[in-house]
Amino acid sequence: MDDRGIQKMVKYLVLAFLLVDLITAQRPPESPWLTLKGQRPVAIARGGFSGLFPESSRFAYEFVPPFSLHDTIYFCDLQLTKDGVGFCQTELRLDNSTNIALIFPQGRKTYNVNGKDVQGWFAIDYLADELLFNVTLVQNVLSRPFAFDGQPILLLEDVSGMTKPPPQLWLNVQYDLFYHQHRISPALFLQDLRFAGINYISSPEIGFLKSIVAKAGRRTKLVFRFLEPEAIEPTTNQTYGEILKNLGAVKLFASGILVPKTYIWPVNKDLYLLPPTTLVTDAHKLGLEVYASGFANDMPGSYNYSYDPSAEYLQFIDNGQFSVDGVLTDFPSTASEAIACLAHNKNASKPHKGKRTLIITHDGASGDYPGCTDLAYEKAVTDGADIIDCSVQMSKDGVAFCMGSVDLSGDSNAVAVFMSKSSNVPEIQQKNGVFSFDLTWAEIQTLKPQLNSPLSQLAALPRNPAFKDKGKFLTLVEFLDFAKAKAVTGIKVNIQNAAYLASKKGLDIVGAVTTALSNATFDKQLTQPVMIQSDDTSVLAKFKDFPSYQRVYTIDQFISDAPKSSVDEIKKYADAVDVRRASIFQSTGSFLTNFTKVVEEMHAVNVSVHVSTLYNEYTTQPFDVMADPIVELATLIEGLKVDAVVTEYPATANAYLRSPCADQSITTLEYPIAPVEPGGLLEIATREDLPPSAPPAPALDAAKIVDPPLPPVTKAASSSTPSSDNKKNASSEKSTISLSLLLLAVLILSSVLTGH
Repeated sequence: MDDRGIQKMVKYLVLAFLLVDLITAQRPPESPWLTLKGQRPVAIARGGFSGLFPESSRFAYEFVPPFSLHDTIYFCDLQLTKDGVGFCQTELRLDNSTNIALIFPQGRKTYNVNGKDVQGWFAIDYLADELLFNVTLVQNVLSRPFAFDGQPILLLEDVSGMTKPPPQLWLNVQYDLFYHQHRISPALFLQDLRFAGINYISSPEIGFLKSIVAKAGRRTKLVFRFLEPEAIEPTTNQTYGEILKNLGAVKLFASGILVPKTYIWPVNKDLYLLPPTTLVTDAHKLGLEVYASGFANDMPGSYNYSYDPSAEYLQFIDNGQFSVDGVLTDFPSTASEAIACLAHNKNASKPHKGKRTLIITHDGASGDYPGCTDLAYEKAVTDGADIIDCSVQMSKDGVAFCMGSVDLSGDSNAVAVFMSKSSNVPEIQQKNGVFSFDLTWAEIQTLKPQLNSPLSQLAALPRNPAFKDKGKFLTLVEFLDFAKAKAVTGIKVNIQNAAYLASKKGLDIVGAVTTALSNATFDKQLTQPVMIQSDDTSVLAKFKDFPSYQRVYTIDQFISDAPKSSVDEIKKYADAVDVRRASIFQSTGSFLTNFTKVVEEMHAVNVSVHVSTLYNEYTTQPFDVMADPIVELATLIEGLKVDAVVTEYPATANAYLRSPCADQSITTLEYPIAPVEPGGLLEIATREDLPPSAPPAPALDAAKIVDPPLPPVTKAASSSTPSSDNKKNASSEKSTISLSLLLLAVLILSSVLTGH
């Protein structure tokens, strides 16, 4: 048969496959999924669990089954050695993901790869044995752990035979033309394997896919991989953007497409989402499956996701308009969580059986909007927070208002506007600041709110920059009115620096809070419970006569233990404690080593435990939670049974608590969101790559808990009190009267003497 006859036969075969696809692509009417065939999307693990381990290493692939859905697909980027042996590794250049440059220091070469000169170390220059017995893998993303470096390169058969039954395997052939130029054939390599065990083959080269379409058979799906729109496809010399306009032609040689996620949900230059394209809908109409690539928990795609990686997956699989058929990710656990647990739960309610963990805000939804502003509180209510909070500060003229800190420098532009009023108050903090008690409320209202991360290491991860100076700060009275109008479950009022304000500034913060709560009738109703929080036991003692209020003691210092004597002392003043996360999680080198017994010790005497502060940014989390804030929530809530989480992102906590996977008592869950077991990752880490363990934090000291009684409210010596001002005015008036009388007497005497 000549070439024309072969092409004709291939065309008829493809048309027959297309007809079968269109017949079988009917979505089951009861399916909630808007994928091509109504089946749930699949998670595709790029190089295994490459978000934690060196990509395509044994650890990376072995970590997939216990932490992902059972049908998660293993993704292998095929590379070929000089003698035609296939192994898994993403980049054609090996020097970024292996130690090859150290092993073969003279091996740097320059090759032309699809029209571009690329310099580095290449597999085609080495025999398989040279690589397998000498070269090891390393982590190639700086934010990920290096403690698992040193694993050997894996051959394709190593990956395909890793589990029983064998895993679904996706082979990506990225550089067919380059290999052909060096007399190495990926197609012949696959033919020798007879495509056995390979479920998917993708490639960005049309010529390669056309060359294997008749040989791959129905058991192996062929997927055309789109690169960036401006890149050139080497077979047709068209850009991928141009090929996208004619998807019908793609259907002749592929059953699906793999595209960068921005092909579907574009983002603008400021990293905010634009409206979705019609790509998924258009492809589905043609019978093409659509897979999206580029998902990684530690590489945020848009500010719209609030650093919650599960929110990004849901944008692609549960948006009410369409669903991709699969996602290619470095973190298959989070993709599995989104698919199996979080999708189709937008309208679900949080469980009401038994005692439920509360979601308490930290300055409102301060991860999305400037803290303690109307915008942050509105978002918190929308996001499902149970308790909204107000950290009360006092202005110079006695107005109580909500602000995260008495130092206005972090939450506003106070330094730029009132630099002359910067001062040092060692009783409050070591560094200089612009303090609320040095400004009038009118002056504070001129400030612009700032949306800054409280942790310096997050400087490279700005929050919602479009709203960095938006919103309005609320007085305590306005906050209470807002809480009543929105009918929130409850409120928390945090009181700090009461003794200093009373003795040095003549400001009665406790009285201001008590009066405001009473005027708003929070002291007379139980429908919206009130929490009073302070690190001062004398402040908490002031609210002892309000039995409807729950008192919360702040433990600011990091502790490793809470002896019974300390807990008994706290019990005299408080119903709950607010502890820092580091007082519960013990770690070394960002790996969890242990959990303290603080929660257990507090619960033993019926003291509730609130954990603060939780963030979504992956740099705040130990490696063990896999850059996933929902796994951290599961560990605290389901694993350690804390009573409340204090978070700057209440939407994430709400999504977790609404999910059926949050309930570990349900034994039929296909994918439970499991709490982390400390020490699990550390057991397989290379110890010499870890920093030395820090000494444990001290135990909570009972002798340091009880504070002296609050001092009386007295004016500062430099201040002029209203009474002293009145005395000065009265004295001035008396002096004026006396002078007038003296003048009058002189005039009278003068008249008498002159006879007038």
